[in-house]
Amino acid sequence: MSGEISPQMQNQIAQLQQLQQQLQVIATQRAQLEAKEREIESTLEELKKTKDDTPVYKSIGTLLIKADNKKELQKELDEHKETIGVRVKTLKKQETTLSERYQGLGEKLNEALKGSGGVN
Repeated sequence: MSGEISPQMQNQIAQLQQLQQQLQVIATQRAQLEAKEREIESTLEELKKTKDDTPVYKSIGTLLIKADNKKELQKELDEHKETIGVRVKTLKKQETTLSERYQGLGEKLNEALKGSGGVN
């Protein structure tokens, strides 16, 4: 080959770039959810330190609303944390799968380029 890349290799390069973009999006989402999970854990720890008769508030949009019941608020936060945890696990699995596909395709592409004399 005289420096030209076959349509098949161009397609594989495009797939590789697409996988890389997907990995970046998933990694960003995972990091955001993990930060939210840590924030909820911290909130739960502080909530445990408060007395049962201490007024507590929850954020709804840009408002702080007094919570009727500390235990109910804890339950709500626990459920939210659990939901986020499930989503983080799912994203980690997707990230692993995409990463494996990315590495496999990258290796395949490198071999094809070496075989065609495109890479020294």
